Parts: sequence; C-alpha cells; structure tokens
Amino acid sequence: MFTGIITHKGTITKATRSVLEVRLPRQGRGALLKKLAHGGSIAVDGTCLTVVSKTADSFSADIMPETVERTTLGKMKRDDEVNLELPATPTTFLSGHVVQGHVDGIGKVKNIRARGTSHIVEIAVPRALMPYIVPKGSVAVNGVSLTVISVSASGFTVGIIPHTWEETAFSHLSPGSQVNIETDVFAKYAEKLIKAKKKS
Repeated sequence: MFTGIITHKGTITKATRSVLEVRLPRQGRGALLKKLAHGGSIAVDGTCLTVVSKTADSFSADIMPETVERTTLGKMKRDDEVNLELPATPTTFLSGHVVQGHVDGIGKVKNIRARGTSHIVEIAVPRALMPYIVPKGSVAVNGVSLTVISVSASGFTVGIIPHTWEETAFSHLSPGSQVNIETDVFAKYAEKLIKAKKKS
C-alpha cells in the first residue's frame, strides 16, 4: 500500500509494452536504491510495479498486458518524467490517503487554470469511475493523493498547491495529457457490501 505522497521523480530511459526502466534522481538516489529490493514494490505514476533489476542509478520493472491496457505506462516514452513512491511501512505517517497502486482507469486533462499560486486541474474520466468520486473526497492522480474540489457528470477538478506542482511530474501536464486514476478503495468496498446485503 501507498499514501499518495510522492517522494521522488524519475525519468524513463526505456519503455516497451513489457519492460519499464526508470532512472532515479541524483538527489536522494543512494537512499532510495538501498530501499529498492529485487522483488520489492514501487509505485510509478500511481501504478504498483515489482522491481526486477537495478543498477547504480536506475531500476527495471516488468509490465503485464493488464497494466498496458489500464494505465498510461504502456504509452510512456524515453525522457518522460514519472512520480515515484515506495510502499508504506507500519511506521509510515499517513498524510495522504490509502492508495493501493491499482489504477482504475485513465483520465484526460481537460483544462488547467491558475488560481493565485496554485493550479486547478479539470480531468475527464470514464463514467464507470464517477460513482466513487465525490466532492471533498480523495482520489489519486498519477499516484498523487488529492482532494476533489468539484464533480461533474464526466469528471472532476482538483487543486494543486505550488509545492506539489513542483515536486511531482504535474508541472509537465497540459490539456490532453492522460493520467492514471485510482478512486477511493473504501468507496468500492462499501458499494460491494451494500450490493451483497441487498441480494441476501
């Protein structure tokens, strides 16, 4: 599990439909590499991947067809910047929300506008995801824990403060950009339990 608080940004050095290779940033690289274990997990733009190898400055992960179809990772290109987060531990301070790294679908940035020093981003998502997205609720966008501002029939808006804009790969977003969306896991469980109760 993750918290949606991005700790590092990485750069894609190799991207195929079966393998992703990410170069780690110079700052904090050593500490991050020590925590990356063969067979361990890391979230790349909100997608939980398994580390299969690492070098002095990068790591590689295998990508399965389901990941290619459901996330933006299958569309990555060399030099694309991505958000990175290591899994939470029993002592992790949960300052975001519970993020599984299991992407529900791909959203599309419709509009970005400045509001003071922050940015308001409007994102369209598949209608099947809308029941799980509510105003003031939590949503993960490219692995970043965000609070929903408003909801429409086909999407939602989020506000991004300057720190998050600069410390994540959000600064590269523009209208038309595709993003990974993970809705609140508790909403999905609640829906399933309610449906099961109605059937019983």
